[in-house]
Amino acid sequence: MLATSSVKRRMGELLVNQGVITAEVMEKALKVMDKEPEKKRRRLPTVLIEDFGVDHEQLMGKVAEFYAFREVGRGEDYMAPERIEAIQFGQNNMPAFLFDELVKANAIPYQSDQNSVLIATADPVNPALIDIIAKLPYRHHEVAYLPLKKVKYLIEQVYEAKNEFLDLLDEYSAETEYVDDIEEEILDEEQIDAEINQSMLNSLVEGMLVEAVRKDVSDIHVIPVDKTNADIYFRLDGKLQLWLRQNNMRPEALAAVIKDKTRNVDRFERDSSQDGFIQRMIDGTQIRYRVSIIPMVGADFERKFESIVIRILDDRKVITDMEKLGLQKNARKAFVESITKPSGIVIVTGPTGSGKSTTLVAALYSVVNPSVNVLTVEEPVEYLIKGARQLKISEKMPFDLAMRGILRHDPDIVLVGEIRDLKTAEIAIKLANTGHLTFSTLHTNDAPSAVARLYKMGVEPFLIATSINLVMAQRLIRKLCENCKKEVEKTDEVRELALGIGFTEKDVEETTFYDAVGCTKCNKGFRGRMGIHEALYFDKEIKRIIYHAGGNIDEDLIRQTAIKNGMLTLRASGRERVRAGHTTIAEVLAATIED
Repeated sequence: MLATSSVKRRMGELLVNQGVITAEVMEKALKVMDKEPEKKRRRLPTVLIEDFGVDHEQLMGKVAEFYAFREVGRGEDYMAPERIEAIQFGQNNMPAFLFDELVKANAIPYQSDQNSVLIATADPVNPALIDIIAKLPYRHHEVAYLPLKKVKYLIEQVYEAKNEFLDLLDEYSAETEYVDDIEEEILDEEQIDAEINQSMLNSLVEGMLVEAVRKDVSDIHVIPVDKTNADIYFRLDGKLQLWLRQNNMRPEALAAVIKDKTRNVDRFERDSSQDGFIQRMIDGTQIRYRVSIIPMVGADFERKFESIVIRILDDRKVITDMEKLGLQKNARKAFVESITKPSGIVIVTGPTGSGKSTTLVAALYSVVNPSVNVLTVEEPVEYLIKGARQLKISEKMPFDLAMRGILRHDPDIVLVGEIRDLKTAEIAIKLANTGHLTFSTLHTNDAPSAVARLYKMGVEPFLIATSINLVMAQRLIRKLCENCKKEVEKTDEVRELALGIGFTEKDVEETTFYDAVGCTKCNKGFRGRMGIHEALYFDKEIKRIIYHAGGNIDEDLIRQTAIKNGMLTLRASGRERVRAGHTTIAEVLAATIED
């Protein structure tokens, strides 16, 4: 069936007549649908929202009208306690997995009794609802439209508040008392085991792992506060946020539960750092969690507290398309030219969490094909790369031994997780100079300083000049929510901040600045992150400067020459993001240093 069927066209014409979209947007959307494979073809409302940025509430309200669904929640207090209780009643009368499926489809049991249910949804024409409703334990059902912000509010009040593991912990906390005198409190493994069983900490940890994936969290931090309290933080869009403070519980018990679920760690070892991993099937997807445990000092010196950080590795987030990296024009041109050469080193620099691995994985996917042998040496292996043979560093196969093995393994393309010392650097250079394309990372503040760092490791300038194709520094900054961002008045303070990141007076006059607000679609005014990049391409002029540097690597000369040849510094890249309305001045200030 053609995407431009009469029903879709009539719906599109209604949206045009109502002023929701223009005729041009409608035709473009229908063409997008026609190009999509029939089995994966999206619906017209989905295409308009995802590809053309049409407001969800305005669009779905008209779609509901078109299909004659009535709207609920208008002219009544949808936030009233009675409404929350009515939804909880419907929740309790159906299997938990069905309620979960409704929530995933942005729907809730708005009103129900023993025989009938009214499903309120932000998308009443969602085909997934048909299958879910067919499984519901009611003889009669009705579907009604409820705006997305109202649905999300009710889900937050009912679904999140009714997490079973939190309820169980609350019950336990209310019943438990502790001995405050530490001298009277003898902490041993039997006590920890008893506490684990009593407090249902297993439910807390499992719920924490699931919740983090669903909220698109990158890391979980579990931090002991004192002998009866621990904090759990989620890192969302690069910022730590308190998710839960668990009271009336020994932090050692929580740590023991996490250790029991983690492979390759010893639960009874509390005096040294440990690394391990957890695997779980979440919402039909295999998720890997990398667990780091280190001993820490608390207020009670007699207690052996441990800090735990869990990195979430979700293969659904792997970027395999270079276009989706969002590289700006100059950086993209230099990067693509560098990775399509038959040999040489491509280095991505930046601090932990700046997206280096994401960039390199996307680069590898763009050059991997059955005709080349691609090898990676990583510690640890974070994401599985199709078409590559990935080596994991261990005690039996340390980094330098793995690198020597790679030289004998007939490689075409090699990814070295990190150039960490002279041995690693020498092998990477040897690979590059013997006809291999090599990817790696380095921890430096910007691209030019990577040259000085390699020299200080002991690499000769002529080897740096002849073996490297590109050094690219990058940072991740938060992206403003397009739904709620607001224009900022150009006060003296705003002007001063803009000038402070390198805008000229003329730029300030010509640029519209925005700030975060916050709405139901975002996280405190931000939604996702984007990269800013500083791509130092090793052209003939840069190579000549390094080659003749002798014992004095002039970073400033390298930087100024690269800027003259078109390189954007990290801060200049950030200014472009601000100028485009994608982020704030404060985000660029926080992520970059002065040019």
